[in-house]
Amino acid sequence: MPAILAIESSCDDTGAAICRDGKILSNLIASQKIHEQYGGVVPELASRAHLQNVVPVVSEALQKAGVQFAQIDAVAFTQAPGLIGSLLVGAQFAKSLSMSLQKPLISVHHMQAHVLANMIDDPKPSFPFLCLTVSGGHTQIVLCESPYMLKVIGETIDDAAGEAFDKSAKLLGLPYPGGPLIDQFAAKGNATRFSFPEPNIPGFNFSFSGLKTSILYFLKAEQIKNENFIAKNLPDICASIQHRIVSILLKKLQRAAEETGIKNICIAGGVSANSGLRKSFEELGQKLNWKTYIPKFEYCTDNAAMIAITAHYKYLKQDFADITISPTARAEW
Repeated sequence: MPAILAIESSCDDTGAAICRDGKILSNLIASQKIHEQYGGVVPELASRAHLQNVVPVVSEALQKAGVQFAQIDAVAFTQAPGLIGSLLVGAQFAKSLSMSLQKPLISVHHMQAHVLANMIDDPKPSFPFLCLTVSGGHTQIVLCESPYMLKVIGETIDDAAGEAFDKSAKLLGLPYPGGPLIDQFAAKGNATRFSFPEPNIPGFNFSFSGLKTSILYFLKAEQIKNENFIAKNLPDICASIQHRIVSILLKKLQRAAEETGIKNICIAGGVSANSGLRKSFEELGQKLNWKTYIPKFEYCTDNAAMIAITAHYKYLKQDFADITISPTARAEW
């Protein structure tokens, strides 16, 4: 029954979790509000805040789980991808702890962890399954044959879906982070009021740069006619933007499911917390007779529990990292 302490610090949330025998005992996050005033994450401020937060977050995670340092069997951390300064804080803390406790070190790929967040709670998907992983920096379709065999079969060729949400929100004058605000306004709007184009990208890959450009030109044209266009139509605009982003995502996911013949389908990543995506995904699953899986909201956005569950599987395989390992801002699977 290995007990694993996991640390997540890839962006602006400092997370710590305790996992024992594949069960999450605690999952703590310290968020940083300072970035809101800058309209996006400031890397230097993020890394400084991690330095302040990592010790109290780890301490609270241990206390909540009822676990002491001496009972830890391994220390896990996010090795890539992410902001290099933020990753360095988590990596150095984990390495120091590993050395002082004389316990194995486990490095985790952040995007693989998002996928395996679906393995935290019951019911868990059976292998093989497909996972649509959608975040601020990544949009991928992953073929999962086992916890150790995860293959990206489709990804964005330019911008991620989360970026499309946030940049569209900025065009609408909404504060950062704008994606959740689009979701809130969309719930009150007519999703078919305005039409935005769908890119024609072959295979399972995605593209969102053209959609963002079309939204920009649409808003400029309408504001020439009526300078108060956005204020008067905000719910319908948000609903229409969200409808198109979701339709792009699910159309590709459906194609992947049809071509692979897989019926166990998951979504993961920060954007999987979007209520419009969750609802449309479940409706499509019912229509196509899929078995659908979505992590709890707390496991969708960046969190240490997903790092812990991934580390659990790596521990079972004795897949440990050398103390000389370094974090990487970008990393292929």
